[in-house]
Amino acid sequence: MKLIGRHEPDADPARDSGDGHGDEDGSAVPAQRGRRTAPDRSYGPESLEPVPVPQLGGRYPNPVDGPARPAAVERPTVGLSVRPDPGVATAGALDHEGAGLDTASFESELAARECAALETRAGAAAESGDPNAASLLGALLLRRGDLDDAEPHLRKAAGAGLRAAANNLGVLLHQRGLRAEAGQWWRAAAVAGSAPAAHALGLYLRDHGEEESAEYWLHFAADQGHALGAYALGDLMEHRRDVRAERWFKAAADAGHREAAYPLARMREAGGDKESAETWYRTAAVRSHARAALRLGVLIEERGQGDPQLREEAARWYRQSAQNGEPRAACALGFLLRDGGDLVAAAEWWQEAAEAGDGNAANALGALHAGRGEDGAAERWYRAALDAGDHNGAFNLGLLCAGAGREAQAEQWYRRAAYAGHREACNALAVVLLQRGDESGAEPWFSRAAEAGSVDGAFNLGILHAGRGEHQQAQEWYARAAAEGHGEAALQLAVAKEQRGDLGAALERYRQAAAGGSAEGAFRLASLLDRRGDQEAEAEHWYAVAADAGHSRAQVRMGVAAAERGALKIAESWYRRAAGSGSRSAAFNLGLLLARQEHEAEAMIWYTRAADAGHGRAALRLALLALRRGEPVQAENWCRRATDYGPAEVAERAARLLDALHPELSA
Repeated sequence: MKLIGRHEPDADPARDSGDGHGDEDGSAVPAQRGRRTAPDRSYGPESLEPVPVPQLGGRYPNPVDGPARPAAVERPTVGLSVRPDPGVATAGALDHEGAGLDTASFESELAARECAALETRAGAAAESGDPNAASLLGALLLRRGDLDDAEPHLRKAAGAGLRAAANNLGVLLHQRGLRAEAGQWWRAAAVAGSAPAAHALGLYLRDHGEEESAEYWLHFAADQGHALGAYALGDLMEHRRDVRAERWFKAAADAGHREAAYPLARMREAGGDKESAETWYRTAAVRSHARAALRLGVLIEERGQGDPQLREEAARWYRQSAQNGEPRAACALGFLLRDGGDLVAAAEWWQEAAEAGDGNAANALGALHAGRGEDGAAERWYRAALDAGDHNGAFNLGLLCAGAGREAQAEQWYRRAAYAGHREACNALAVVLLQRGDESGAEPWFSRAAEAGSVDGAFNLGILHAGRGEHQQAQEWYARAAAEGHGEAALQLAVAKEQRGDLGAALERYRQAAAGGSAEGAFRLASLLDRRGDQEAEAEHWYAVAADAGHSRAQVRMGVAAAERGALKIAESWYRRAAGSGSRSAAFNLGLLLARQEHEAEAMIWYTRAADAGHGRAALRLALLALRRGEPVQAENWCRRATDYGPAEVAERAARLLDALHPELSA
């Protein structure tokens, strides 16, 4: 048995760190978790509550609601202010006391119907004491950033009990940094029924740690159909791990809230409903949500294996996400392009992502250069990955140094990554320590690797215990590794089962070993099936699997089978492959095959190679050939070697030949 994991870099060092620093949810590219920095915290001018245009000294057409109504007529509050993109709205949204008013049409109609004239009339009416006009004028001034001029008008209107003015005054005060007073005015407006104010108040309370009160007011806003309130309520509940969060994200998403569609999709994906998740990711992605486009690309890529159209669609979403500032999407696009064979384009996207601070991409570039033998460039990118906080970089630097024979430096990098929790670095460090005889130093690192989920670490811990004769502990660790698909661990379990005579259990473990990529496991499985004699076809299959994986005994077996059915070229090919890897049996069989085809000179070469490797029959064959050539001394030498090599039958024949040679040699 051999230790696993010393100089064997991950096939994809950027994608599989094995240290908890890679994909957070098991996906190729992680979705972000934790509290989002939602854009609903700015309380900017767009948070103003629209107010209806009152009748100002005669009839003047309302630019949104049609003909003006008497100022004394109170219109019902509509809780949701429709905006050009509700997904980027902020708390403290514009409230209005007239049905049908929305920000986009309000602004366009103001421009069309002489905003300046409207402001002048509103100013005149406000001067005459009209609180509705003061509210409108304050909103107009605040919207264009004239806080000093807007404040007295909003205070006058809010003091007169106008809900919209109270909300908008809260927005103004929040912009001035007077958050406590802003909260008071939002509370007054919320009590009066303003959904935007309830939303703003809920966020204010949440940010001050009053989550129960925050939930009440956010619920109030959400119940009135306020999308931002529903989103914030879902966000609050998700933070508390409350299952009701999904309901409110759904309500906000149904109302067109881009940010809500993303966490809703994540929840659906976490629940195993990838179809629904993909729908909601798409909803957010088409509105330029970068992380949603990234996750959408991941899901499409997962189900698009072998489908060029789906892979192209995944690439489009990755590209959109990357162009919207998501470096992980650029990294994922690089992997997609690499898997499609376009390394040049892959490297360009990886470089873009790496320069934006993506450690995965930096590792990928390092691996690309390392594969080309460009160690200097590889080291620079691995260091960049480490600087970005990706400890895969330290592990890969260790592998790079080990491959270059810089053992001391390799150990330092392994140690750095191991102390950061990188499980494969823990295993690699333990291997280094064990190979130089420090078993007591290696064992805790193997244990850390195994406990962190490293199957190589578990397997190596099994080897450690087996070497001490602690077979029960060894079997336990082999079983843990085998349960995670480690073929060599399953092989050890199978051998133990076969030695105890439990052939049924041994067969199952050999199957597991073969499925896990163990060539020896495939060969032993075939041999056991062969001995049973009732599953010939399956036995041949596993011999072929082992042979294709480079198992020399399986290759010899394939050669013998081919020769028996007269396929001499195929037999020769298998023998040559096995002999080339050092199989003395293959070398002898190849010599026999060549001799039958009258290629005596080359046959002698392979007989000699086999005999020099200790093959008794090859030595005996060389003795007979030497005797035929009239070279008794050479024949004696080969006979003596055949006697030493065996097996018993060969040794006996060689001894008889020596006896026959003795008179001739004496003469």
